[in-house]
Amino acid sequence: MSGVFNLPDLGEGLTEAEIVEWHVAEGDEVAVDQTVVTVETAKATVDVPCPYAGRVETLHGAVGETVAVGSPLVTVGAGSDSEATVLAGERQYREEEMAGATAPADEGSGAVLIGYGTGGATTRTRRRRVVRPAGGAPMSATSRPSASAAHVRVISPIVRRLAREHGINLAALPAARDGAVVRRADVEAAARTSVAGSPVTSPGLDTASAGAPAYSTSDPVGTERIPLTGIRRTIADKVTQSRREIPDATTWVDADATELVAAKDALKTARPDAGIGVLALMARITIAALKQFPELNATIDGEAQEIVRHRAVHLGFAAQSPRGLVVPVVKDADQLSTTEVATALRDLTAQARAGELTPAQLTGSTFTLNNYGVFGVDGSTPIINHPEVAMLGVGRIIDRPWAHDGELALRKVTQLGLTFDHRACDGGSAGGFLRLVADSVERPVVMLADL
Repeated sequence: MSGVFNLPDLGEGLTEAEIVEWHVAEGDEVAVDQTVVTVETAKATVDVPCPYAGRVETLHGAVGETVAVGSPLVTVGAGSDSEATVLAGERQYREEEMAGATAPADEGSGAVLIGYGTGGATTRTRRRRVVRPAGGAPMSATSRPSASAAHVRVISPIVRRLAREHGINLAALPAARDGAVVRRADVEAAARTSVAGSPVTSPGLDTASAGAPAYSTSDPVGTERIPLTGIRRTIADKVTQSRREIPDATTWVDADATELVAAKDALKTARPDAGIGVLALMARITIAALKQFPELNATIDGEAQEIVRHRAVHLGFAAQSPRGLVVPVVKDADQLSTTEVATALRDLTAQARAGELTPAQLTGSTFTLNNYGVFGVDGSTPIINHPEVAMLGVGRIIDRPWAHDGELALRKVTQLGLTFDHRACDGGSAGGFLRLVADSVERPVVMLADL
């Protein structure tokens, strides 16, 4: 097949995406379901497979550009029969790239995209790194190193990836100079030659800057302009909407967390494999409290002017990622054991740090837990995660003088803060919820009676 491949529906109501990395160049041969581009939406980074096979004629958009859903991404024309045969013969290299993925039951490569493509395989995400060539403008570390290398015909995207990893200039390889298709073996041979002392490297690539953050545009006087794109724009829109629409209020209380820390330490000794930490215990306490104060496990339907109370607790928690602040969601958290909650928190946090969360994992929370104590702060007045009606914040746990059993003692104390939507509940419900959470922090064993 050949034709114009448009950016497909990415799901979750997303309408556009930013091009992060092209995996093919104009002139390359592509197979059905081969990943051709990585895009970044407001929620996640997604590898996009192409439904056509043939020769890439046009790439619609450069790295950093935003493309609307339904707009052209790639134009693919008919490929040569000889090169199609070569591609089939070298298909094992693409299979190595997909190693570890589950083979689909139907035809195709198994490349998966939300709302598009075949099922059965897991997608991989890539984070963008930007490097600055000596004396020049910034360029993506995963971009083609030179215009001539960009138009070299390669057997698969793996060839370009290997060339980048070894600093090989594809245009300098014998096969490229002869007009032939560059194979993986050509790059590997060049890499061995490079190790032996005669490098075939890409000119102008500042490898010392490979780990540097992306540069924004700047003017001669030193100011910097950073465009609000991708997740940063989503965060900006969401917090602005929250602040504009929600009449929020914050209440807080200090709590003696000495017994909570002791419970965490005891669980670590008894069940070291479970990995139950303070965040998992706070999540368990929050879930139990929401069952007694369901008015806080809710969202606001602005169009219908209704408060929507949810029976299930889909617990969101704030997490840092390379793309900024995200809120992964533990679905049906009220149906999980403490160990299962801990596992879910740990897995989602790891995916957030790796930039591998999908839009589905970042959608649908009914209440958010924010452990800002990890930043070394005592308290905060966070902005509610719209359209939810409340957020619980946990400050750092530190040793403080505390009145305990009628005497002054050094205890482990934390500050708990609740920001709530005054449309959904009043101070009585908010105070009751926060007091229950604080009591459970101070006496976590008592909470077991209601679990």
